Amino acid sequence: MVTEACKKNQITVNGQVAKPSKEVFPTDKVTFRRDQITYILTVLDIPQNRVGAKLVDIYRKDETPPEAFEHLELLKLSKEHYRKTGEGRPTKKDRRDLEDYDSSNVTENWDEL
Repeated sequence: MVTEACKKNQITVNGQVAKPSKEVFPTDKVTFRRDQITYILTVLDIPQNRVGAKLVDIYRKDETPPEAFEHLELLKLSKEHYRKTGEGRPTKKDRRDLEDYDSSNVTENWDEL
């Protein structure tokens, strides 16, 4: 997954595009984009061996600005406002109801003019 992101030039280390074999050192800044958020991570230390997912936070510091997460929340809210999750595409009945509503509003406003 990360190798593919590197090949697509989506990961940078200290402002330079990183290849999959790029070595990172303590104090390096790794930047990548995921779910419309640009994450900024600082490498604190390199572990001697592989570590579990729970221990990864010991070796990195997340410097992603909080505004990025607020922007993601706004995007989620705007999507929910447009159409509720799980409702899918409008049915034929829904579209007819919308057309009837629009045409009734147009004729009512037309009479007022």
